[in-house]
Amino acid sequence: MRLAPIITALVASAVLYGLVIERERLFSLVGRELTGQVSAMSTASGDAEQKGEATDKASTDSAEGLVRVLAIRSVARNVDDSVVLSGRTEATRVVDLRSETSGPVMSEPLKKGAFVERGQTICEIDAGARESALAEAEARMVEAQANLTISTKLVKEGFASETKVVADRAALKTSEAAVERASLELKRLRIAAPFDGLLESDAAEIGSLLQPGSLCARIVQLNPIRLVGFVSESKVDHVKVGYDATAKLINGQSVSGKVSYVSRSADSATRTFRLEVEVQNEDLFIRDGNTVEISIVTKSERGHFIPQSALTLNDEGQLGVRTVANDRANFSPVRVIRDTVDGVWIAGLPDRTDIIVAGQEFVKKGSHVLVTYKSTVQ
Repeated sequence: MRLAPIITALVASAVLYGLVIERERLFSLVGRELTGQVSAMSTASGDAEQKGEATDKASTDSAEGLVRVLAIRSVARNVDDSVVLSGRTEATRVVDLRSETSGPVMSEPLKKGAFVERGQTICEIDAGARESALAEAEARMVEAQANLTISTKLVKEGFASETKVVADRAALKTSEAAVERASLELKRLRIAAPFDGLLESDAAEIGSLLQPGSLCARIVQLNPIRLVGFVSESKVDHVKVGYDATAKLINGQSVSGKVSYVSRSADSATRTFRLEVEVQNEDLFIRDGNTVEISIVTKSERGHFIPQSALTLNDEGQLGVRTVANDRANFSPVRVIRDTVDGVWIAGLPDRTDIIVAGQEFVKKGSHVLVTYKSTVQ
């Protein structure tokens, strides 16, 4: 006998009885059970949410307003502000020695590059008949002097008129002028160096004929030498005659001198002003026309040296840095003194200041910060 069909029939009969006869009691019992489960689930969920909110609130309270930043304890130092110019070297004097008279050259020529001293003969022209002309003029002057003496005596004795004295006096003046012209013509035969310098060209060759205006030689003076640069109109008022200046030549040599000239008239094309620095060049090592970088010290002031990345802008677009005091961030406007490869010199801060060098973009004025200090970059 199989029991499975009988058991199945009994279960089905019980279910039908409950659904039909005891339906209300069954639904009531099932409803209470579901309500309890739902209530329990709601209570558990509420507790979890409350715990999560409490955790989030505690986390927020612990980190509210705190930003980690890196700062340096900076101490101000004296900084020399300077104006830097690109320029060139220039000979102090360049003179073309030219003949004032005519005649063949009779002196051996000096070669270009030779050093000559002031008063040294560079070219000498043959005198020709000039010495004879001087002798003749001197003889006529002696004759005129004698005639004037005689006529003056005759006038005193009443044997000559005053006009004779006037004529003889004029003749004497004419003869004296002739002597002076002849003497000057002889002096023009010798062309001498007007200052110590170097010949930039060969002197006139022996035997060559010079006419008035013909070139004998070119001479340049390189000691002292002049450094020439052009300063912009925005910086020209910062530079004065007498200011110390240093210069770096293209070969790496450094020289120093003083500003000797600042132009009052700007170049019409570049709107820049010519500036000159006089430098000693006793060994003549510096040549005319070399490229040079000129640095002129204008003034000294207190400043801080910081990384360029530490500079920032406030909401108004003002340049400055973020500083720290009592774990609070602040904004301090600054002025750039000098920009270098390694950093920037700034002014406008107290002598001792804690400056934020990393994280300054994530804080604002009054923000509470967590500071880590590093050694200064000075």
